[in-house]
Amino acid sequence: MDIIDLTCELVRFKTMHSKPDEIRRCAAYIEQYLKRLGVSCNRFGYGNSPAVLALPQSKKTPVLLMSHMDVVDAPERFFSPVIQDGKLYGRGCFDDKYAVALSLILFKNHLQRLRKQGRGQQDLPFGILMTGDEEIGGFNGAKKILREIEADFCIVLDGGGIEKIVVKEKGVVSVTLFTCIKPDSGDARRFERNALEILKRDIDKWAVYFVKSAPEHRHRKIICRSIQPLTYHQGIPDTAQAQLEIWYTRTDDVERMFSSMQGDLHSKITIDHVEPIFDGESPEHLKWLLDISKKTRIGFEDGANDSQFLSRFGIKGVVWGADGDRSQHTLDEHVSIESIYELYGLLDNFIKRCESKARMCQDGEKEKNETDILECKRHSSRCSKGFF
Repeated sequence: MDIIDLTCELVRFKTMHSKPDEIRRCAAYIEQYLKRLGVSCNRFGYGNSPAVLALPQSKKTPVLLMSHMDVVDAPERFFSPVIQDGKLYGRGCFDDKYAVALSLILFKNHLQRLRKQGRGQQDLPFGILMTGDEEIGGFNGAKKILREIEADFCIVLDGGGIEKIVVKEKGVVSVTLFTCIKPDSGDARRFERNALEILKRDIDKWAVYFVKSAPEHRHRKIICRSIQPLTYHQGIPDTAQAQLEIWYTRTDDVERMFSSMQGDLHSKITIDHVEPIFDGESPEHLKWLLDISKKTRIGFEDGANDSQFLSRFGIKGVVWGADGDRSQHTLDEHVSIESIYELYGLLDNFIKRCESKARMCQDGEKEKNETDILECKRHSSRCSKGFF
């Protein structure tokens, strides 16, 4: 089974968060795929969000490839993959199941090559992590699992493109806005007695603040994840709540922004989560990637994915991937088949270079130890002959 066949198999799992059993079935499929290869792997289930991890050593890897199996909602027909004009169509084919398949095939092929040399999984220079909750924030997947492992460098296969390696993305603040009005305030205007309308006006006010305070930074965003009335008085909402994501950049003073907005808004602001800006490039690893892929350049993106957790745990990394014309989450989601194979070849060469570097370091350390032993023996011999 090659990468495209495996991607099609994965697309057939309807791994939407409205169907959690499908996500668990997909995770079990991935786990069994690895176990059939004799791979030692771990399956997690924090917060009922499955993830599968395979490393060369327990909780440690030089390089980590990270992808995700969950997808956004789509009609049933989108889970029947279609190949047309050199592209693979289907929900999740681009975001992000081709990356899961690519990771599994890379792991399999490198492990089989090592076994022919009398070596094994412990000698691999990379590990793979496939999570099941990236589309809803990654808080029970990447965030919790990355805390438990050591990695020198991570490639998040969920963005960028063959010609663009992403080294910076925005930070994300999750916020709750809560609005409460007094129904007996005597205000004659119905609008001012409607908590839901006041809440919407506060969100609009915050969006205007973002644009006016730094119009040159188009990557800053406010996303309203949910908004709803909580209680009513005489048929009119008197309390309402909204869940927002604030995507900020390095130039933003987050503390000052929230202090300023709290003074301007009727609603109460509660900060739920703060994820730092992803800024994870590793000069050595990045240089290798750019040496291997001559047409690839460094770039920036305004998306948010599991790369947001790398900085929190001190892991250097980049975001990279195949080409899909930014079709993720659309009804036209697709991925270029040629770019998948091209990405596989580039990563294959990168991993071989990592392995070669690791072996050179091991040989150097071994030579140093042997030299130290010989020097120690010479010293002992001279001592025994009375030279000291």
